[in-house]
Amino acid sequence: MARTKLQLPSTRRSLPIALMRSREKVMAPIRDMLRASGLTEQQWRVLRILSEFGPQDLTEIARQACLLMPSLSRIIRSLAQNGLVIRASDTKDRRRQTVVISPAGQHLIDDNLVQATQIAANYRNQLGAERYELLLDLLTELEQGPPYPVKRA
Repeated sequence: MARTKLQLPSTRRSLPIALMRSREKVMAPIRDMLRASGLTEQQWRVLRILSEFGPQDLTEIARQACLLMPSLSRIIRSLAQNGLVIRASDTKDRRRQTVVISPAGQHLIDDNLVQATQIAANYRNQLGAERYELLLDLLTELEQGPPYPVKRA
C-alpha cells in the first residue's frame, strides 16, 4: 500500500510563521517607544492590563498578558521595585495577591498614550478600518476556537 506523501505549506503561507512575522512587524515601533521608557514589552502589557481593568490577581494578569506565571512573578517584582505597581494581599483570601498600577505606572501609560495610539492608527490606516477590525475578529476567533490535537500515525 503506497503512502501519500504529505507536504507542509510553504513557509510563505504557514500560519505560525506568518503570525510571527506579523508580530515582529507590529512590535517594532512599540519596542522603540518602550525603549525610551525603559520598559520591556511584557512590563508594558502588564501595566496596560492593570490600567484598563484595575486591580487584578496574578492568575488573571498572566492570562490577559499572555505570560507564564514564573515570568509574571519576576515582572511584578521588578515593576514593584520600580514603584510602577503595588502588591497587596487579597482582602478575602490572604493567600492570593492583588496587583494595582501605581500613580507612577499610570503616568508611564499616559506619557506613551499619544505615541501608542498613533502606532495603532498607522496599522488601522494601512489595512483600512473594516479589514483591521476583521483581522482582530479573526484572530479572536482563532484564539477562542478549539484546540486541534496532533494525531500520531
